[in-house]
Amino acid sequence: MKAASNILITGATGFVGKALLDQLLCNDQFEVSAALRSANSLDYCKAHVVGDLNGETVWTEALTGQQVVIHTAARAHIMKDEVEDPLAEYRQVNVEGTLNLARQAAMAGVKRFIFISSIKVNGEQTGNGQSFGADDLPSPGDAYGVSKWEAEQGLKKLAIETGIEVVIIRPPLVYGPGAKGNFSSMVKLVGSGVPLPLGAIHNQRSLVALDNLIDLIITCVDHPAATNQTFIAGDGQDLSTTDLLSSVSKAMGRPSRLVAVPSSLLMLGATILGKKAMAQRLLGSLQVDIAKTQSLLGWVPPLSVDEGLRRCFLKN
Repeated sequence: MKAASNILITGATGFVGKALLDQLLCNDQFEVSAALRSANSLDYCKAHVVGDLNGETVWTEALTGQQVVIHTAARAHIMKDEVEDPLAEYRQVNVEGTLNLARQAAMAGVKRFIFISSIKVNGEQTGNGQSFGADDLPSPGDAYGVSKWEAEQGLKKLAIETGIEVVIIRPPLVYGPGAKGNFSSMVKLVGSGVPLPLGAIHNQRSLVALDNLIDLIITCVDHPAATNQTFIAGDGQDLSTTDLLSSVSKAMGRPSRLVAVPSSLLMLGATILGKKAMAQRLLGSLQVDIAKTQSLLGWVPPLSVDEGLRRCFLKN
C-alpha cells in the first residue's frame, strides 16, 4: 500500500479549497491539514492559523512534515476593484505571498508545490476556432492575470534554484454548488424569470466543474508526469452563452426565457451604455485545449457539463 502523503492546503475555506479539503479528507492515502487566515469553525481537521497572505507570512509550523502544498489562496479577481493600485494589491498577495510560501516550503523539505493559477494568464478571449493551450505565450489582460503570471514565473525559477517540484493549473470559470462571481450572477438572472436577449449567441466558452477541477488537482498530487508542468483544466466540452443559459435553466428546473437578439445589436447597445467589457464576456469566446492535461496525466474529466450543472442545484 502506498505511503500517505502529508498535504497542506491554503485557502481551505474558499470555494475550491473547501471542496478540495473535504475530498482529500475522505481519502486515507493523504494526511491533510489546512492553513487559515484566522481561527474559525473549521474544526474537523488539523488547522494552522497563519494570518494574512503576503511576503512576510511565517509558515514554519504549518509546513513542518509536509510533502505537498496545494496553494489555492489568492486575492481573487474583482470586477469593480476600488483600490487605488489594483496591481500592487494583487502582487502583494498573489506574487509576494505565493513566492514567500514556496521558498519556505522548499526550505522545509516540501517535495511538490501545486499552484492554482488562472486561464487569465493566457488572455481574455480567443478567436474563432482557436483555443488557449498550456504552453502558449501568455498574454494577461488585467492586473489579476498579470499577478498570476508573475507568480508562475517566480515559481518556475524557484523550482530550478531549489529542486522543489512545481505544478501549475490554470482553470477557466469554475462552477459548482456555492459558486460566486459570474456564475452566481448568471444563476440569479435565470432564476429571476426575466426574458434575456441572449438567445442567439454563437460564441464558445470553456468551463470547468468544481468536481472536475478537484479531481485534476488530486491527480497532480503524486503523478510523476506532473513535475514542473503547466496544465489547463476544463470539462472538455464548450458551450455558447445561449446553450449555457439553456443548460442552467434545465438544471434549475426553470423555463428558458431567451430572446433571439443579434450579437451585433447587443454589443452596440452595451457600448452605448458603457458596458462593453461585460458584453465582451457574454458574447466573446474563450476556449481552452486540455489535450496536454489528458495526454501527460491520462486524465479524463469525470463529469459532463450537464452533470456538473445538475450538481449545482441538488437539494441538501
